[in-house]
Amino acid sequence: MTPGESQFDDGGFTSRASVRSMVLSAVLVVVSAVVAVMLAGCASDGLPKAWEKGNLAKPEMTFGHDTLEQRNAAHVYASKENASGGTGVGGGGCGCN
Repeated sequence: MTPGESQFDDGGFTSRASVRSMVLSAVLVVVSAVVAVMLAGCASDGLPKAWEKGNLAKPEMTFGHDTLEQRNAAHVYASKENASGGTGVGGGGCGCN
């Protein structure tokens, strides 16, 4: 063995298996980094602060805040379903039950 040459030196040539393992390890590092960045984006400060709760209490932020729209949607649904016997008594589907 000459000075500067390691016992593991194979003359500069690497096998396909070692190249494949290096590529797979590089891909694993990149995928791990991407997953870590994505998970860091899911972190939160916890519950909303007191000054943020005012926006959450607005009627627009609730499900079904428009009672007239809800009542109209229920009427249309019942009219359509009553024609086929889905809910309530059957009718002609015209809403004149």
